[in-house]
Amino acid sequence: MPITRAARRILYTDPTMAGLIAAAGPYRPPHERTLHSPFQSLARAIAHQQLNGIAAERILGRFVALFAPASFPEPRQVLAADDARLRAVGFSFAKIKSLKDLAAKAIVGIVPSGDELSLLTDAEIIERLTAVRGIGRWTVEMLLMFQMQRPDVLPVDDFGVRTGFRLAYGLKGMPTPKALAEFGERWKPHRSIAAWYLWRAVELARLGSLPRCRRPPRIALQAVARKRARPRRSSKA
Repeated sequence: MPITRAARRILYTDPTMAGLIAAAGPYRPPHERTLHSPFQSLARAIAHQQLNGIAAERILGRFVALFAPASFPEPRQVLAADDARLRAVGFSFAKIKSLKDLAAKAIVGIVPSGDELSLLTDAEIIERLTAVRGIGRWTVEMLLMFQMQRPDVLPVDDFGVRTGFRLAYGLKGMPTPKALAEFGERWKPHRSIAAWYLWRAVELARLGSLPRCRRPPRIALQAVARKRARPRRSSKA
């Protein structure tokens, strides 16, 4: 998928980003939006937390089966479900609390319907959805980028994005999220594209085909935690 002229005009003012785009090739975002409701998307995100995809999908399958023949349970069904039944399908107690908080907030409208969600700004969506127990900013940013295909999202807490920036821009350490956010202002309003290419930078570095940055920017780097030196044992011990 070619980058629009407007996006190219903005992104190519950054020589390093321009070189990264040329090396990575055409922009290839997801072609179709998923049809999941915000409630379903966040319930799935909760299920996937700290699990690999296969294990999470198995738990989700058993969870949905509790409410057959519905394709996915409604918030009121989840809120009324017995904790022991939810525990039996594989959810931890923490995830059960998150699911029930999500259901309660969907019922009262804090978690909006899909139609209402589309009318909100990115900042409003982040504020509303991170009110749910267990849902952080990163989870909502992934929803914005991949489900809603919002064009101007830069997930500065994402390890892959920060690593890609470190590699592409020739830094000696990881940028702080704040520094990356400030640097990324130059890519507005096309920061989702920039983030996608920063993910590609990690792949290019692994293949040995990442362009070298001639002038690394001066930005704040994450402090490296130093290991405590073990106290030396006294020779008299």
